[in-house]
Amino acid sequence: MATARQRTDAARNRERIVAVARGLVDEGTPLQLNDVARRAGVGVGTVYRHFPTAEALLETVATTCLEDLVEHGEQALTDTDTRRALEGFLIRTVEAQVADASLSPVAAAPTDTLPRTTELKRSLLEIGSTLLDRARRAGVVRPDLAATDLVPLMCGIAYAAQVHSGAPTDRAATARRYLTTLLDGLRTPAPPG
Repeated sequence: MATARQRTDAARNRERIVAVARGLVDEGTPLQLNDVARRAGVGVGTVYRHFPTAEALLETVATTCLEDLVEHGEQALTDTDTRRALEGFLIRTVEAQVADASLSPVAAAPTDTLPRTTELKRSLLEIGSTLLDRARRAGVVRPDLAATDLVPLMCGIAYAAQVHSGAPTDRAATARRYLTTLLDGLRTPAPPG
């Protein structure tokens, strides 16, 4: 019976740690495991048992958003309108980046701490690549756009929206406007008349 109680307590502590980390990330406060432990009301050893590094904790905070993006991307792959599928996926991606402060640093990190993060990022890249390849084959986007361009472009738009928006509530609309401008530039030019 004590083991089941310990597991319940450990799960509760983990949830509390992640919730505190989510709050700190949303505030724009860098994750410091000692600070997370203090705010969560647990010992620092408890935090380190669950999350050996701040990066592991940040990736855990971002996991739900990454999973949602993968799910949306998988749905986009079923859309037969290749332009709409790609644009919808990119819009959802940039909206997620401006809504979830954990996503951009995790997406831009050159290495991952958690295997689940690597798996989700790989899935997103594969989905984005497939959607882009389909749109190129259909002739609805420029042929010189590479799949490796998508992440930096989305990160750049999200960053610009955060820097140049007034209120945080305006960020998604600003990001959509910037993305729409980018997407217009990515379309294949009309043949000369």
